[in-house]
Amino acid sequence: MFTIATWNINSVRLREGLVARLLQEEAPDVLCLQECKSPVEKIPLTRFADLGYTHIVARGQKGYNGVAILSRLPLEDAGDRDYAQLGHARHVAARLENGVVIHNMYVPAGGDIPDRDQNLKFGQKLDFLSEMRDVFHADRPTRSILVGDLNIAPREDDVWSHKQLLKIVSHTPVEVEHLLAAQDAGGWVDVTRQDIPQGLLYSWWSYRAKDWDAADKGRRLDHIWATADIAGAAHGSRILRPLRGWEGPSDHVPVMASFDL
Repeated sequence: MFTIATWNINSVRLREGLVARLLQEEAPDVLCLQECKSPVEKIPLTRFADLGYTHIVARGQKGYNGVAILSRLPLEDAGDRDYAQLGHARHVAARLENGVVIHNMYVPAGGDIPDRDQNLKFGQKLDFLSEMRDVFHADRPTRSILVGDLNIAPREDDVWSHKQLLKIVSHTPVEVEHLLAAQDAGGWVDVTRQDIPQGLLYSWWSYRAKDWDAADKGRRLDHIWATADIAGAAHGSRILRPLRGWEGPSDHVPVMASFDL
């Protein structure tokens, strides 16, 4: 069995202490980080290695984007893809010794206006998702886990108000349609909702809220998916809401799951 966590850390160097605390308190076997905002060589790898996370596969970028997979288990680099040809560090893959491939994804946020003609970033987001769909359709994945900040809350109970967010980027019907098409093309199972099928569930709360906890206007933007051949081995899904209250937090919290593999 192994445990995996995914967390948009919003600067791994700024929040090095929070990552270390998570590794000490929760001790996932694998931690996938997004929005590291750092070249790989400047990620504080020594501190993480001292905590037992001696294996890393990462793609970095100064000041923006960046994805990293930290692991206590041996893994090998399984490559990356420049989705939508943006030149961004938004995907990296690693293979565990048991053959399971982990994809760490950071889908573009898409700006504020949900119209590709008025907003270049929204078009890039849709193109990124379309390419995900096409890649999975052309080469259907097996024994794979996909995690990350997918920047879309697909279900009505993945947001604080379905009605009020229908025209807000991250919950618009066109984004949800694109995400579900990519999910379907790869035969991916939403592990979190497999484990927690009912009820409001969030992994992100805006920095703009004076009291994020009291307002509780959250969205479930962070996901753990597994291919159908191993989804049945997944269990124990959790969203670590209390971490949003840590000092100097990310606006996202980690999502975790265990796999009996």
